Amino acid sequence: MTVPLFPLNSIVLPGGRIPLQLFEPRYLDMLTRCMKDGIGFVVVLLRDGAETGAVARFHPVGTYVRITDFQQLGNGLLGITVEGESKVAITRSWRQPDGLNMGEVEVLSEEAYAPVPETYAELTSVLVALCRHPVIQDLDMTVDYADARQVGWRLTELLPLDKQEKQRLVELRDPVERLSRLQELLEALESG
Repeated sequence: MTVPLFPLNSIVLPGGRIPLQLFEPRYLDMLTRCMKDGIGFVVVLLRDGAETGAVARFHPVGTYVRITDFQQLGNGLLGITVEGESKVAITRSWRQPDGLNMGEVEVLSEEAYAPVPETYAELTSVLVALCRHPVIQDLDMTVDYADARQVGWRLTELLPLDKQEKQRLVELRDPVERLSRLQELLEALESG
């Protein structure tokens, strides 16, 4: 599958939503093509470089997203909300003359469902508290708090973690292993 790549300093995972502001011509053109062709694009975490302008290097695993909403923002920019569908591996990428990054991607197999082990009940409580924040409520996400995948994915998106750590969590394939790592990271955050 050949799709546009959207390098960011943030991540989104399956079932997660993220608001974006578009102003660069390459991304406005991408949005038009995606809407016209009924396709999505891949949000990928920047390894180095900036979200705007110059050439950026990014990680090889990202998330295929679809546009769920768009509107003109008060600042004159176009705002869109995207929702993650599936994790993908970027097998080849290139930059078009207009500066848009494109890539050949393969969809990674869906992580197996696992209930949240009692050991990680505190993580579910943290996520419930985070989801009460008005900004998160505005994203209108549905979260199954008993599903280890969803709890891990949402915490990976929402916790104030180093972006390289977030990428390691994105690339994990075992939802319980992700919760274990998140528990360690949360304890480190709490201890200062």
